[in-house]
Amino acid sequence: MNNTNIVVNNGDADQISRINFINMIISQYALGIIWLMGNIGSVLTCIVFYQPTFRKSACSMYFTASSISQLLAFNFALLYRMLQYGYNVQTVTTDLWFCKMRYYLFYVLIANSRYNIIMASIDRYFASSRSVLRCHWSSPKIALRVIIGNAILWSLMYIQIIIFYEIINNSCQAQLGAYGIFFSIYISIDSGILPVSLMIIFGLLTANNVHRTGKTIAPTTQNLNNKSVRPGKISMKDVQLHKMLVNQLLLFIFLNIPNPCYLVYRVFTMNNYKSSLQLSIETFVSNMTYVVLYLGFALTFANFFVSSKLFRREFLNVIQKIKIFRRPMRLVLIEGTATTKNGLRSNSP
Repeated sequence: MNNTNIVVNNGDADQISRINFINMIISQYALGIIWLMGNIGSVLTCIVFYQPTFRKSACSMYFTASSISQLLAFNFALLYRMLQYGYNVQTVTTDLWFCKMRYYLFYVLIANSRYNIIMASIDRYFASSRSVLRCHWSSPKIALRVIIGNAILWSLMYIQIIIFYEIINNSCQAQLGAYGIFFSIYISIDSGILPVSLMIIFGLLTANNVHRTGKTIAPTTQNLNNKSVRPGKISMKDVQLHKMLVNQLLLFIFLNIPNPCYLVYRVFTMNNYKSSLQLSIETFVSNMTYVVLYLGFALTFANFFVSSKLFRREFLNVIQKIKIFRRPMRLVLIEGTATTKNGLRSNSP
């Protein structure tokens, strides 16, 4: 290898410095804002879906489970990415145990959030079906089982992270060689091809059900004997849930696709020679794919708020309850100056 391959010229050095600076600024401020929005939004989403209007809906349960996973991901994964790229905190490259656990939690939590949204789209397909048997699958009891099973499945699937992740060249990553290629392809399928395909398939199937039945959504409810029945009228709640889900799927597709696309590129170019400038650019692009991925999760609450009048109403009801909860303290002070039974005015509280 000649000197032109190992020496960085002044022009490249300046560009590398600028790219690294931009990467640092985006990691500090953009990820910081996303972290704050994500935490607040996830908590508010869980609170709204816990209200009686939504609580017993299977689709709402999937949304809640997804929001809980997002909340944990913001604080176990996004927070450290912000510290690593924005403030040069490199614990993950010095502590092997932390390296393994950080990426294990990241992949498990992101997969849980992603596939709970997919389960919500499958639930809408079952709920819109004319088959009573299929409608039976859209129920809170089944949703709870699926959510638990989903968490267990991904916790087991990503044990490979704990086994095969290592600190290589000051970077926490999958082992080089055959496993590195396998894992990159696996992640590309798991986070890109498979979820998008499932969303498109069940989105089209739901649209077909709606077209055949002439209903926007036909939810299933339970009678006193716990048997699934079809209501005669369209539920406004289910119409609103359908709108929220469609917008969430579109948000997911546009903001989650860049990351698996980059991973595919990395697989096919991992054996190519890359200059220092190219490596710096790829590090920047890689970080940006995670920025938009987290942005998609952080916009969940805003998406629900904009998409659904019912969600907005329930959110405002929650705010109103908080105000009512605080009001008695003010009433006590007012009552302290009320007229006594003897007609005298009391000034004591």
